[in-house]
Amino acid sequence: MQNRRLFFFLLLNFFFLLSLNSCSVSKQINKRANNILLKDTAISTGYIGISIYEPATNKYWYNYNATKYFIPASNTKLFTLYAGMKYLGDSLVGARYFHIGSALFVKPTGDPTFFHPDFEFQPLYELINNPNEHYIYINGVSNAIKKYGKGWAHDDYNKSYMVERNKFPIFGNVVWLSDKPIYPKNLLRDTLMDTQRIASNYSYWIKPAYFGKDFSSTANTLNQVSVTRDIIINRFRIDDDYSNGEKIGLQTIPFNTQFGSTAIEILQDIFKEKEIKNIGGVYGFKVKDTILHSQPSDSLFKPMMHRSDNFFAEQTLLMASNEHLGYMNDEKIIDTILKLDLKDIPQKPKWVDGSGLSRYNLFTPQSFVYILNKTKNEFGWNRVKNILATGGTGTLTNYYKKDSGFIYAKTGTLSNNCAISGYLITKKGKMLIFSVLTNNYITGATPVRRAVEKFLKEIREKY
Repeated sequence: MQNRRLFFFLLLNFFFLLSLNSCSVSKQINKRANNILLKDTAISTGYIGISIYEPATNKYWYNYNATKYFIPASNTKLFTLYAGMKYLGDSLVGARYFHIGSALFVKPTGDPTFFHPDFEFQPLYELINNPNEHYIYINGVSNAIKKYGKGWAHDDYNKSYMVERNKFPIFGNVVWLSDKPIYPKNLLRDTLMDTQRIASNYSYWIKPAYFGKDFSSTANTLNQVSVTRDIIINRFRIDDDYSNGEKIGLQTIPFNTQFGSTAIEILQDIFKEKEIKNIGGVYGFKVKDTILHSQPSDSLFKPMMHRSDNFFAEQTLLMASNEHLGYMNDEKIIDTILKLDLKDIPQKPKWVDGSGLSRYNLFTPQSFVYILNKTKNEFGWNRVKNILATGGTGTLTNYYKKDSGFIYAKTGTLSNNCAISGYLITKKGKMLIFSVLTNNYITGATPVRRAVEKFLKEIREKY
């Protein structure tokens, strides 16, 4: 009896001391958050939410406004990443197809890697380029997918970060413009040479060559220019812009996908000897599809997270919908994931797009801690840390350089809003999952990011 009482006494003392230690850690972090973040001259003009969690003990170390909702910007991509890892498997489905005689029927899957210069392996190109295929029919290119997401700033249509989304992307749905020849590192070098345009005292190159006819220039040099596309049609203009212009270097300008017809026209321009058509509706015959895999999934997810590629994120969500639901609908796949896969999320988010471009998105810091923990548990730490940027890389290129390899995170930025959520390995080897969301400050993002960096570095050093 005495041994039992002693055991319970020691057990109670253990939990009491554990509770004291937990309270102590929370108080210490609160002091640091107050001094570094809450009193910061930039952050204090707006709002901030913070959540720090230790998965090994299933304990929150610190919460401040952690259940409040914030605009997360590109932190939204952490939820899109989960959807892609959950439903796209190890390899992307680049297309589904079948043959009838010398005709090839292709069903697009939303794969953004087709003819994208970042990807050397192009199996759909090889399939279409087969000399035995004389007629190429692309099924269902015209569709009801809205080219922009809810809440996107439509006057940004000309910006490289707001590329149109659709069922059948090609060349990343952008025109590649350069002041020198564009030579991709892959088979596109020989088959899709850029076209050269000559101006008064300089020349420039365009890829795909199809758009060469659609460019004009009034610029005297290519050192300080703006490149503008008409909002309705694919007509591009290069003008001198001495106040806001930039050197062309290598730029990408979104083209108008015209409900998929632009992709068909580009393909016809490339494969001049073939007949390429868009067909809609249901086929009048039953033939089993063959699945064509294009790229390892992580080869898409990594640049999506490292450079915060909005286009890759939007297409990832559409592909996940196509594979899981059988059709592409971002609203339906988001609703399905929230109801089934993420039904136990602590605060249900308002999640409206794949990229985070929309200011309609609303998430809490704890919801990002939740999705990061779930992603790690379901897909493994080694895979996750290979996808996310660490200090000195990707969107963290100018941050956490000393702690490279100890932080793996996703940033997010919209005007007057920035965020960072991820994993932090402390000096004592503890893994923490954190989320810091800041909204409505009136400065630029840099002072806010530096304050958050200082705060997270101190957490790493102390614990």
